[in-house]
Amino acid sequence: MAAGLNTLKIMQKAALAGALLACAISPALSQTPGSLAPKPLPPLAKPDDPKVAAKELFARRTLPASMAARSIGFYSRGCLAGGQALATDGESWQVMRLSRNRNWGHPELVAVVQDIARIARAEGVWPGLLVGDMAQPRGGPMLTGHASHQIGLDADIWLTPMPQRVLSRAEREQMSAVDMVRPDRRDVDTTRFTKGHIEVLRIAARQKQVERVLVNAAIKKALCRDTRGDRSWLSKVRPYFGHNYHFHVRIACPAGEASCRAQEPPPKGEGCDSSLDYWFTDAVLNPVPDPNWKPAAPLIMAQLPPECAMVLNAPQQ
Repeated sequence: MAAGLNTLKIMQKAALAGALLACAISPALSQTPGSLAPKPLPPLAKPDDPKVAAKELFARRTLPASMAARSIGFYSRGCLAGGQALATDGESWQVMRLSRNRNWGHPELVAVVQDIARIARAEGVWPGLLVGDMAQPRGGPMLTGHASHQIGLDADIWLTPMPQRVLSRAEREQMSAVDMVRPDRRDVDTTRFTKGHIEVLRIAARQKQVERVLVNAAIKKALCRDTRGDRSWLSKVRPYFGHNYHFHVRIACPAGEASCRAQEPPPKGEGCDSSLDYWFTDAVLNPVPDPNWKPAAPLIMAQLPPECAMVLNAPQQ
């Protein structure tokens, strides 16, 4: 019993640390407008300096490595070989924030996103997906916005349905998704969150390759309350900070890729028990910032798997 309580306390402290970090970073960071005229990043003065942040190096690779597709490392510490782009436009999806050049992923992730979009449209529950950040062409750490998304197995999908027209470039860069959570963050805004949202989340979670779907805790609460019929997919839907404008799809390591480090499976059960209450405590909703908190130093290449140096320096496709 004591060991279990200690584990719970550790988990709660980790969650609270995440809450403090969420306070330091805007919850709408993924909605930051893009650029209509993006400019190439300037060359680095000393790109071979081992102290240069890995994010500076990977951000300057605008095309994927000419290698077989492979996810290398962990979701928050790795890279992507042989990245594939999700097409800017499909019959049932459109890519947002094109200036970021983050519509890349492992081919299995690209296929999963396409399947979610196709099935949701075919079932008549969602007109199409607006797809946000996936990964950079070679994965790796990003200059802004994410700790994960490094190995091409994560995708952010807006909780705003795709309109029945092709968005202009300006709209893709400037428009914002809609916040689905009430201002007090204790529940969804029922004037915005609909049955269609439940259905598209159900379709995402039921894809075989999908390991987790991350949503705001208020959205998880609504799913627990309002889901009817089959509820088995709820176990994959996990609450996490932010995620009130979009949901995050994470797929498992592709079969046979030994360089990809798997995440622990999600806890058993629907996740609708008392463990959900923690996310609505005052300590999490209104955390007190730690005056001694400092952001972690950015990752350098030596902290990534050794194969990532080969990915970074490989010829482009």
